[in-house]
Amino acid sequence: MHTRNDLNHKVFEKILLADKEKIIANIESLKAEIDALVIEDGINDVEDLVELQIDNTSDQALLHRLETELSEVNAALNRIQSGVYGICEKTAKKIPIERLIANPSARTIVLV
Repeated sequence: MHTRNDLNHKVFEKILLADKEKIIANIESLKAEIDALVIEDGINDVEDLVELQIDNTSDQALLHRLETELSEVNAALNRIQSGVYGICEKTAKKIPIERLIANPSARTIVLV
């Protein structure tokens, strides 16, 4: 694999670490909300139960998305450490800087 000498890896690492902090904070907040929903016992009727189930389903889907996003950020940080950040995993070509700016955890170039 190639190494990108045209990127300031420290800048992207800083961006990714900031993203990671935000994602972790969001995950912790969401888990607290899910825990609060689980112990809520003020359910008085079927409508409350349905609303609680909808909220829980939405929260679980969001949690899954955040955990996937965190995994992608961690993978990008690992690529920086291993020296292959910014190299497409499918084509081994350089991922355009514009794409990395828009999505710092990008693994591939956009194939048309």
